[in-house]
Amino acid sequence: MRPKNQDYEEIQRALKDAFPSVDTELHRDLWPPMLRRLEEQPVREVPWYDWALAAALAGIAILFPKIALLFAYHL
Repeated sequence: MRPKNQDYEEIQRALKDAFPSVDTELHRDLWPPMLRRLEEQPVREVPWYDWALAAALAGIAILFPKIALLFAYHL
């Protein structure tokens, strides 16, 4: 059962009104500004809580070696 042609055209018009056409043409090259941004940003050091989390996970793995099997099971 196919929809009526008039219904289809009405839906198509409503969609075109709701979503206007988008200009997809790239007006300039984005690579040089990206390189400038990468050069400007300093390399940040790893926060202390990331090191604490890594130490906690390593400690848990050392204290409870069978927990690796539990995690492997759930993968």
